[in-house]
Amino acid sequence: MEFVTPEEKSVLEAKLRALVENRPHLAKRIAEARELGDLRENAEYHAAREDQGLQEAEIRRLEERLSKVQVVGDQQKNIGVVYVGATIRIQEVGSDEIETFRLVGEHSGSNAPGADVIEATISSPFGEALHKARVGEVIAVRGPRGIKRFEIKEIL
Repeated sequence: MEFVTPEEKSVLEAKLRALVENRPHLAKRIAEARELGDLRENAEYHAAREDQGLQEAEIRRLEERLSKVQVVGDQQKNIGVVYVGATIRIQEVGSDEIETFRLVGEHSGSNAPGADVIEATISSPFGEALHKARVGEVIAVRGPRGIKRFEIKEIL
């Protein structure tokens, strides 16, 4: 089971809807390419068929993924535990800098340099350590340069 926020589920559903709505366009492309003649040497036909196969595989992947997701929300906010969708402030032990993270099921791609909130996926080592941690707790994260410790300061 995969945990996602309501926004992440909406994005997945929109991707699926767009792919399903594109099916007639691909079928038309294949039909037009088929009319060009000999299918053995018809690059347009083979490209259209390959695109169709890739799109159908992505549709199946998204449908399967959506059937297994569990949407989480702010209902856990009041119990003081980090949950998927939570925005938290943390401080590395030994540092004065406080950073703001958001625990997500999947990156949205909005992690631009200089962003106010950094996304951490629940499947990453950092996200796994954050998940279900409590305010005031110190978590340990194993990274390429050793173990780092972070204190959970606040759940926003």
